[in-house]
Amino acid sequence: MEYPFAVIVQWLSDYLLPLVRILAMLMVMAGIGARNVPSRIKLGLALVIAFVAVPVLPPTQFTNLFSLEMVFVMLQQLLIGVAMGFASQLLLNTFILAGQILAMQTGLGFASVVDPSNGLSVPAVGQFYLILTTLLFFVFNGHLMMIQMIVHSFIAVPIDGTWWAVDHYWDIVTWGGWMFTTALVLALAPLTAMLVINLSFGVMTRAAPQLNIFSIGFPFTLVAGLTIIWATLGNFMAQFEAQWLRMVELLCSMAGCSP
Repeated sequence: MEYPFAVIVQWLSDYLLPLVRILAMLMVMAGIGARNVPSRIKLGLALVIAFVAVPVLPPTQFTNLFSLEMVFVMLQQLLIGVAMGFASQLLLNTFILAGQILAMQTGLGFASVVDPSNGLSVPAVGQFYLILTTLLFFVFNGHLMMIQMIVHSFIAVPIDGTWWAVDHYWDIVTWGGWMFTTALVLALAPLTAMLVINLSFGVMTRAAPQLNIFSIGFPFTLVAGLTIIWATLGNFMAQFEAQWLRMVELLCSMAGCSP
């Protein structure tokens, strides 16, 4: 059996270009895109998804593989995949930021651990929120939803040589504002309680200057911070669901589907 050159090029286009977009998303998405996940596992998972999804997708319209335009098309697929994976990272960083704010304001920032996802030293409270958010991400089948979105994006945003709309990149920047808003809302109640505690210690120091505020206030602030974080942990799920729905709407907007 002989295969014409046009058939071989079409086959390469149908598998190679979607593989680039899928692999780019897996490299940066929450959970799977962590540094402690080997690159070979990410590549193998991308190959499996590509070989399963490509037969049900329409043929790739761009087949000029041996040209300079091919470089720009692959760059576009990288940008689309990274943008969709970066949306899930914004979800995780929302609660990491909230944990870091709480740790710094309650004195718990002295306890720091190495974050395996980026190799940096972060407060233990932020790492606890990261672990909790990652578990909820997989419980909500976030990894399956991300794969579904990236496959659907090949129908809404086909590989035909045209560039992705700039509005999608601006949507990511705009949605990134929700990261700071949600982090502040999640940490607002503990911050208010710690402000009241610090004001109380200030009044006590003025009333009794002989008391050593550092030896008394620091351990009390640590215990109060842990207690307040535990008491306000029930608000975590509500904020996660709200941020989850925003992420789904963003991905649907980029993939061209209805939430």
